[in-house]
Amino acid sequence: MSLKNHNWYMNLALEEAEKAFKKGEVPVGCIVVDSNDNIVSRSHNLKESINDTTAHAEMLAIREASQSLEDWRLLDHTVYVTLEPCPMCMYALLQARVSKVIFGAYDSKAGSISLGYNYHLDQRFNHTFDVIGGVEHFKCSKTLSNFFRQRRKGYKVSGQP
Repeated sequence: MSLKNHNWYMNLALEEAEKAFKKGEVPVGCIVVDSNDNIVSRSHNLKESINDTTAHAEMLAIREASQSLEDWRLLDHTVYVTLEPCPMCMYALLQARVSKVIFGAYDSKAGSISLGYNYHLDQRFNHTFDVIGGVEHFKCSKTLSNFFRQRRKGYKVSGQP
């Protein structure tokens, strides 16, 4: 798949991130795409809204895709997420057997790869997958920066980023 397509899908994930932003959630969005370029699921962070530590965009998108496909295996599926997955999400993506993860902004404080947890490359597991980072990095980072800037200023975080 070309970078142009990756950018297009990442912009769809950003639309999900904007939904999270409007809800006062950390603005992270995720979509799952099958090998025929069909969007199987889309989600955004809901951790605060539903009081669930695991309600990250990736976890919710994996769950929705698996239910839709009636299979926990997401072989030949690509996941687009606006922020580098945390270790919990990266391991869930490994367990879901995705073929590729494309993310936008790097996360030096909580991102799996940035922290050195390269589950996607670890040959000790029975599955590996490709990861591409930095797709639409500026847009993804700007959305997150705007959210946290408003939060630091004490604004109720809702409305357009």
